[in-house]
Amino acid sequence: MSVNFRQRRGGKKAFQFNMIVVGASGLGKSTFVNTLCGQQVIPRRAVDDPSQCAIEKTIAINPITVEIEEDGMKMQLTVVDTPGFGDNIDNSSNFAEILGYIERQFDDVLAEESKIKRNPKSNDNRIHVLLYFIQPTGHSLREIDIELMKRLSARVNIIPCIAKADSLTPKELADFKKRIMEDIRYYGIQVYDFPFDEEDEDEETVEENMELRALLPFAVVGSDEEINVNGRLIRARQYPWGVVEVENLKHCDFARLRYVLLSSHLQDLKELTHDLAALHVQDGAY
Repeated sequence: MSVNFRQRRGGKKAFQFNMIVVGASGLGKSTFVNTLCGQQVIPRRAVDDPSQCAIEKTIAINPITVEIEEDGMKMQLTVVDTPGFGDNIDNSSNFAEILGYIERQFDDVLAEESKIKRNPKSNDNRIHVLLYFIQPTGHSLREIDIELMKRLSARVNIIPCIAKADSLTPKELADFKKRIMEDIRYYGIQVYDFPFDEEDEDEETVEENMELRALLPFAVVGSDEEINVNGRLIRARQYPWGVVEVENLKHCDFARLRYVLLSSHLQDLKELTHDLAALHVQDGAY
């Protein structure tokens, strides 16, 4: 894929974007969010007390809103963090909590739109995308991965991501990506796969979407630190064997994913979220 990503479908028209990040503890979700925003949005968490590990934990739903600038456009980005997900033996309540939160945002917007006199300052907090972080096991999807994505795929756009992708060799990563997508197809999980209509889209857009679809799941690496590489300060991770540059397209898919979320496909994700809400209203879900 060319580094010179282009703008498509009026991506600059959207000034508010909401996403939720979900995945087991210790997968670098907070670091990813901080890297995405270029600032500390989610602070580092203290390591759990081992003596408390056996105690059942409840998932937390923490929305945090920051203002960032992308391509000269100021954007209000709300990131919903979900610490505690997957920490219990039975995580069914986690699914219900996340699903309930997503549906409540639909409810709130519907209630506001139903008013004769609407509040001009009301926010649309509907979740436009769910980033699901997969453990870099190199094997296949776990039961919790399958169950979560299956349950939520009818409510939200899901983009699967391989967390800490630099823990795998290039061949291991390629094989892991292939197995994950095989599992996704086998279990009938609906993920956001960069849909396009060859009759309505121009050739460049079709090619771009096909290239992005082939990258699924995105291999991500995050870093809160800047390292001097050849005289330049860049976000990277330092290892005894070398440096992994977060925004280097040859090292991971972070730059591509950032481009998708904050630029090229932002409006598509918002429009699909609106369509999902309309379908649920028709079905009497709200």
